[in-house]
Amino acid sequence: MRLTLLGTGNALVTECYNTCFVISDEKNGETRHLLVDGGGGNGILRQLKLAGIDPHDVHEVFVTHKHLDHLMGVVWMVRVICQRMAQGTYQGEAWFYGHDEVIGLLDAMAEQLLTTRQTAFIGTRVHLVTVRDGERRELIGHEVTFFDIRSTKARQFGFSMMLDNEGHRLTCCGDEPYADHERPYAEGATWLLHEAFCLRSQADVFHPYEKCHSTVADACELAEGLGVRNLVLYHTEDRNIAHRRELYLAEGAPLYHGNLYVPDDLDIIEL
Repeated sequence: MRLTLLGTGNALVTECYNTCFVISDEKNGETRHLLVDGGGGNGILRQLKLAGIDPHDVHEVFVTHKHLDHLMGVVWMVRVICQRMAQGTYQGEAWFYGHDEVIGLLDAMAEQLLTTRQTAFIGTRVHLVTVRDGERRELIGHEVTFFDIRSTKARQFGFSMMLDNEGHRLTCCGDEPYADHERPYAEGATWLLHEAFCLRSQADVFHPYEKCHSTVADACELAEGLGVRNLVLYHTEDRNIAHRRELYLAEGAPLYHGNLYVPDDLDIIEL
């Protein structure tokens, strides 16, 4: 399995794309992709192209919450998939998962913004599926548990995915700091995907806590305490983009003794 970071930045970045990613698994010669969020617009199409992933091959999408930098790219995915279905070039069906608020917005926006020829596929071949806190489903052949992170800004879900039959799992905490009610999903995770808005040493510049975000040091201390084996940091500022990896690793490595990843856009991590 592999993780492709299509984007690694926060909502207002201009030097990289908004945070979204693809989890891919190949079995029996077939590769299945799970797209998680879509960034803020049709830049999602360029990022997928650069990553070598055709939207035609994306059949499962999960949307964490309604913020523009996560939702709007998904609207473009709905459009592209419906358009290709209308043209007869998209095979099979597509599933978009999210909590009820997200699914309601996607449905309403599709109705208002897409053509009737495109929206004809919603409910027949394009399925907008509401998931609930603690619900388990199978996505790309793996058991996934969705959980409410209990955000105070906008309702948001994370998820935990079983990677194999040996108990290895990947947990995504969304784009807000971990809270203790997420412990059953995050503790002992093989992979933890966690936001890190900026360096702790630059907290007075970027004010992460006012935005309900973490610093690199916060995320690393958290992962150390939870016994996480691999920590992936994303949803960052972009003013340090040229040296982001070396700066973040320098702050985080003394605090976390697992494998620390600070990916750039389009980086691929083998899970």
